[in-house]
Amino acid sequence: MNPVSTVAGRAIPLGLKNVDTDVIIPAHWLKTISREGLGKGAFESIREAPGNPFDVEDFAGAPILIAGDNFGCGSSREHAAWALLDLGIKAVIAPSFSDIFSGNAFKNGILTIELSQDQVDRLLEVAQDNPITIDLENQVVTTPFQDRFEFAIDPFRKHCLIEGLDEIGLTLASDAAIARHEETRAVGLPWLDAPQKRDAA
Repeated sequence: MNPVSTVAGRAIPLGLKNVDTDVIIPAHWLKTISREGLGKGAFESIREAPGNPFDVEDFAGAPILIAGDNFGCGSSREHAAWALLDLGIKAVIAPSFSDIFSGNAFKNGILTIELSQDQVDRLLEVAQDNPITIDLENQVVTTPFQDRFEFAIDPFRKHCLIEGLDEIGLTLASDAAIARHEETRAVGLPWLDAPQKRDAA
């Protein structure tokens, strides 16, 4: 996955509470096994309303989404994270997230940031006309108006996001250690590699 250190630009001011995964990507879009193209179905029911923030030209290509409390609740579909990525979203800011969604987002390289409701409300206000900057290294969200909101993040997740390491990347990073183990195992436990004999019926 792509490394995430700084995310800067316009932020879509959604602000809705309890946006579940069926709202993020409706069930009829789950027939595909590809991650590509899901952005077209992202927030389909919301985008049907005239003047919704996803179709405002100023927010086209925005890398940040500002949401309400309990974002990503509902099912465990990983397609929700895939749809956000295909939409161009690299970070989501909200007062709280569903644990499963937060985990899926992390595994797909999306930064989820929890801030207080007051801070989120301020960012929703700023986002109407101005960009927002997220500095993952220093764990702070800033605005052009000197707002500075610090956020907490699990150190392991922070490391993986900054280095662009998904589960496969983490495994490959230990390639030398795995090779050493395989060599040692082959010498110490050679019977594990021996062909297995089957008893005649």
